[in-house]
Amino acid sequence: MQRFQRRDFLRPAAFSLVYFFALIGEMGAAQPVFAQPAESQTAGKPAAVVPPKPVPGEISESQIEDELKARLVGKMLYLRGGYLGENLSFNQQGDPVGNPVKGSFTLGLIQVERIHFTKRKVELDGARYAMHFLGALPYEDPQKAVDEVRITARKKVQRISIERELVVKPKKSKDHKEKPGKPSPTGTLSSPATHAATNAPEMPPPQAASPAQSQDTHSEKAHSTPSPAAAHRLLDQAIDRIFSTSLDSSMRVAMPEFWQLYFTAQESGKDFQPPGVLPRSAVDHPARLVTSIAPDSNDFAQANGIAGRALYRVVIGASGKPEEIAVMRPIGFGLDESAVAAIRKATFQPAMKGGQPVAQALDLGVMFRIYSNRTAVAAPSAAPAAATGQPKPPLLPGPYSAGQP
Repeated sequence: MQRFQRRDFLRPAAFSLVYFFALIGEMGAAQPVFAQPAESQTAGKPAAVVPPKPVPGEISESQIEDELKARLVGKMLYLRGGYLGENLSFNQQGDPVGNPVKGSFTLGLIQVERIHFTKRKVELDGARYAMHFLGALPYEDPQKAVDEVRITARKKVQRISIERELVVKPKKSKDHKEKPGKPSPTGTLSSPATHAATNAPEMPPPQAASPAQSQDTHSEKAHSTPSPAAAHRLLDQAIDRIFSTSLDSSMRVAMPEFWQLYFTAQESGKDFQPPGVLPRSAVDHPARLVTSIAPDSNDFAQANGIAGRALYRVVIGASGKPEEIAVMRPIGFGLDESAVAAIRKATFQPAMKGGQPVAQALDLGVMFRIYSNRTAVAAPSAAPAAATGQPKPPLLPGPYSAGQP
């Protein structure tokens, strides 16, 4: 009886312990495993970079570069002003830096091959080309019969640098929260500004900035902008002032008068006829050339074998001096400018009518030659001449037929 009671007494206690451990097991199974910190989970994995959202209405630097490359690379452009030189620099407004030599527009074709961008400059690398007019015959159209000849050496580069505005992003102002004031000796609270003003050390009076410092500061402000779009617009305007895609009206206005008369005649389809000037058939004795015309060539023409005959119409005034000159059939390569300069130096006899000198238009054919060293081969008498200190014989002109570049 006692044994039975004891066993019955322990049975509820054992059942309670079993129930307790089962409850603990269920709770442990229901409890999730503690999650590890995000840093430990992503250890060894690079954080995803979120690109900044573009500001509406703004243009990125990469977009500017892509646009200029599509606009310039591989294109044949006319260099306004025809500036010569392998390295040319222009400011932000498109004006030349320094004093580059101006040449003929026929020597100012630029083909851009590469573009390099920096914060301050845009550098265009390419080659320079010259125009060679092939329309030497009357039935040929000089504007269509034009050859573009590369005059930049193969191992050299034509470089054009253009300054650009520096894009400076404005600094964000940090708003600091004011700290509570400290109790003053009188028991009132003093503001942080009052506390700083009270305990601030005495500062020396401000000194005036030197002229050089003020000039640098002014230059920095004048050549910087917070807007990439504004810098891009200014660069576009500078490029338009430096290059032209065709011989437009703005290019022609800047040319000498003899070229303007040529293009005007080409557009009208009629040769240049000066008003108020008698034709050859209306005078008793026509005007004639007294001295010879020997125009200078240039290194570009000599190196590329450019030679031949060009035609010009010249108004010989009653004084015997050349007045208006118009290009009739050009040759290009900067040689037409040399021909006009030689014509102006020449001497003419004016036309006569009724015993009085009158103005008359005269057509002049000017020949350009290729000068060759083959005509200066050392002869047997050359050595004694060099030994005696006598001058060497001059180089004589060689063939003057126009060759293909």
